[in-house]
Amino acid sequence: MITIYSMKTCPDCIYLYDQIKDNDKFKVIDIGEHVKNLKEFLRIRDKSSVFDDAKLNGYAGLPCFVLEDGSVTLKPEDVGLNSRPQQDAKSCSIDKKGC
Repeated sequence: MITIYSMKTCPDCIYLYDQIKDNDKFKVIDIGEHVKNLKEFLRIRDKSSVFDDAKLNGYAGLPCFVLEDGSVTLKPEDVGLNSRPQQDAKSCSIDKKGC
């Protein structure tokens, strides 16, 4: 099973929800739903170099995919899903240039 860390207010995450609907290959954890989910995500984010660019450029790194072998990716294509089209894409960032 692939775990997806996401938020219901994240445009990139929302784009994925229809793609994974009724697919038991994916487990979604909403980090905004409970602080324990946020802490779980932050533990992954703090330890994985996959998030280096996100940290450098002030974005959260959502959606985040944790594969069955424990590897982490931020690319939906790595798990057989499609990214949100770029013309629509404005990622959420701390500097408020997105979302």
